[in-house]
Amino acid sequence: MTLKPLGDKVVLRFTQVEETSKGGIILAASAQEKPQIAEVIAVGPGGIVDGKEIVMQVKCGDKVILNKYSGTEVKLGNEEYTVAKQSDILAIVE
Repeated sequence: MTLKPLGDKVVLRFTQVEETSKGGIILAASAQEKPQIAEVIAVGPGGIVDGKEIVMQVKCGDKVILNKYSGTEVKLGNEEYTVAKQSDILAIVE
């Protein structure tokens, strides 16, 4: 099964968060912040969304920075993804 986003949506997979602080303290999962850097897995076609023409500016494989509380988390098999609007992406990391 694969995820194919519609409109201006993008499927993202977040990079792994370090489980140990800089001081060597092991962080519990609940103490860790949601990572903000993700890899683009799939990109919607863009087009007319809510009466505005949307041109997709990201592509598969891009590393991006996402708003902290954006998107919808989806679990597919053993993988966890986030589906977000392209407008929730703040920057492409080069």
